[in-house]
Amino acid sequence: MKIVVLGASGLLGSVLVPKLILSGNEVTTIGRSSTSQYQCNVGNIGAISGILDAVMPDVIINLIALTDVDYCEQNPNQAFVVNVKTLENVVTWIKKSIYQCHLVQFSTDQVYDSVGPHFEDNVVLSNYYAFSKYAAELVALRVQSTILRTNFFGKSNCNKKTSFTDWLYTNISNKEELFLFSDVFFSPLSMTTLSEVVLKILEVKPKGIFNLGSRDGLSKSDFASLFAQKLNLEVHNAIVTSIDDATFIKSYRPKDMRMSVSKIENYLDIIVPTLEEEIDKTIGDYKGIV
Repeated sequence: MKIVVLGASGLLGSVLVPKLILSGNEVTTIGRSSTSQYQCNVGNIGAISGILDAVMPDVIINLIALTDVDYCEQNPNQAFVVNVKTLENVVTWIKKSIYQCHLVQFSTDQVYDSVGPHFEDNVVLSNYYAFSKYAAELVALRVQSTILRTNFFGKSNCNKKTSFTDWLYTNISNKEELFLFSDVFFSPLSMTTLSEVVLKILEVKPKGIFNLGSRDGLSKSDFASLFAQKLNLEVHNAIVTSIDDATFIKSYRPKDMRMSVSKIENYLDIIVPTLEEEIDKTIGDYKGIV
């Protein structure tokens, strides 16, 4: 299968691309980074169309995203350009191409903001980042696509990018002060499991919007405590608080992003792991780090 991955040099791409290659796929990476096979501003429709015409992929996986919530809130136009306009260019190419191509679009769990676990139709948009990602979903639905609302963690393979668990591990190990929110709930997957599910998605190519997270969820403070406990690390200088009391948070964040994963489980005939099982899966990556 010929697969184009946009934004392959990011956290998830650095885990997903090797798995795609090991599974026997012909993978082409496109992005601004020098590590990409094609350096291209995907916001330039002529540039991206020329590359896609040459490659003629069976699948395009879009990992390009501006995810800094505060930056998106303060710079909504740039959030639109990165999160929506780039995808519009890709969708335009898919619609014009005579070659059938499936799109896999990565979205976010931040489109939810009420009491979870949330089903796919329970959207509540509470910041501009969520709005831009939801707008991108609507663009993706114009063509044959699989849209994945997700959140992920795990050890980063990127020198310049850190994950949530990287941040936790560094701060806990160095006994740095860290704020942990007791009233923010999520249900992420490890990047390894997420990549494995993507391989199954490529076999079936289900159409529509799907939640893809762990089978249950935790508050971010409970996640941090469990992560530290399994690594036999003692948490020093941790301040467990409500996100409402965090004066350093500039933009509103959802409090409950836990997702129901029954739809994706039924489509793929899989059982998604629990969040504790996913934490166990990543622990070995952090043991022995100096």
